[in-house]
Amino acid sequence: MTLPLPRRSRSRCCLARVGGGGGAVMLAGQAPPGCRRLLAAALAAGLRPLLCGLRPCWATARRAAGQWPSPGLRVPEAAEAERLVQQAQQLQRISAPLRRFIACPQLARTVQRCLQGGASPGPRPVLLECAPGPGIVTRTLLNAGVRVVALESNSAFLPNLQSLENSLDGQLKVIYGDFFRLDPLVTGTVKPPAVCSDKLFETMGVAAVPWRADVPLKIFGILPQKKERNTLWRLLFALYECSSIYRYGRVELNIFISEKEYKVLTAKPGEVRAYQALTILWQVGCEIQLLHMEPWSSFVTNLKNGGRAVPKSTWLPNDHLCLVRLTPQQNLFTGGLKPTNSSTFIFMVKQCLARPRSRLTDRLNSWSLDNGGKLLRELEIPDNAETRNLYPEDYRRLFEALQNSNMFTETWFHDEVLDSISLF
Repeated sequence: MTLPLPRRSRSRCCLARVGGGGGAVMLAGQAPPGCRRLLAAALAAGLRPLLCGLRPCWATARRAAGQWPSPGLRVPEAAEAERLVQQAQQLQRISAPLRRFIACPQLARTVQRCLQGGASPGPRPVLLECAPGPGIVTRTLLNAGVRVVALESNSAFLPNLQSLENSLDGQLKVIYGDFFRLDPLVTGTVKPPAVCSDKLFETMGVAAVPWRADVPLKIFGILPQKKERNTLWRLLFALYECSSIYRYGRVELNIFISEKEYKVLTAKPGEVRAYQALTILWQVGCEIQLLHMEPWSSFVTNLKNGGRAVPKSTWLPNDHLCLVRLTPQQNLFTGGLKPTNSSTFIFMVKQCLARPRSRLTDRLNSWSLDNGGKLLRELEIPDNAETRNLYPEDYRRLFEALQNSNMFTETWFHDEVLDSISLF
């Protein structure tokens, strides 16, 4: 029997239905704002708040919804964070590649708001932070109630991160590894900090979901300057083949890239310098959203002289690092494009854009497609259209039409096509 509650506290309590009997059980205690949604998430996850006069554990309900209570961590100031970076660099036995870090607490809060903005209702996915370094963004995310997995390749940063992990109740997990050396093409055992995606996801406790399901994981990081274009191509191939991180579903990338690469990813047809094969393939594969732009000077590097090492660009603006969200399209594989033939689509786009001023009909004829002009007319593409003037969706429609026609042959895999996809 449920005991009657005092009149003053009765209006502040929450009713939750549990079990299949249809009865309502009164939960004692004062519920914070949004408690009904949190309790619903807890019940959906198979959890049962303490019932029948016992005080419920609101922390349990929040964790079930992916919302952890703030641990109230101290976030170091920029000068202290910069000293941590320099100390870590001095402990390195060999020269480390150039890396950038966020040291300013204000910038870290901006990043945290960007990462949490636009979140859909329901449980929040785990956030994988790549190369957290001094942990300024890590602590800011934890204080905002985010569950974080920190993947760090520099062993000098690990003690502080692991000490932070041990002080929390499961909200942070620290893993030794390098996201930018994920799934290396080697035989035998993979040696850390290189890491295999299947082992990484198993350690994080993230299971594979259907492609059209919600985002199973968010990833945040700063792309290495020297490997920026290479990394974008590697991620692109993995996206279209549903391999590596994308074997687990539509993983969302939130990455800082150079302004010039952002201009390439978002270029429009006819923009001679910027509109490239990389443009078309990323725009077909993902929704691209600019979250924030920040000057290069706001980031700390691990260079011994403390320099910023800002790369130069001749043809495109490059004064900022851009935080970009890349969310895979739910309908990417609903038509004729499939993971099994996606490499052919990539090769086709690469070869078309290798000569952006050439006419598309000439490219089709070079592939021994005698009826290329007829195919273009059926797609309502002008016969004299140059390859640089087609929209990304036009290339997808062209590929799917070729897949469904009797003109498609194995000539797509000629040596000239394979040679055109070098990954820099």
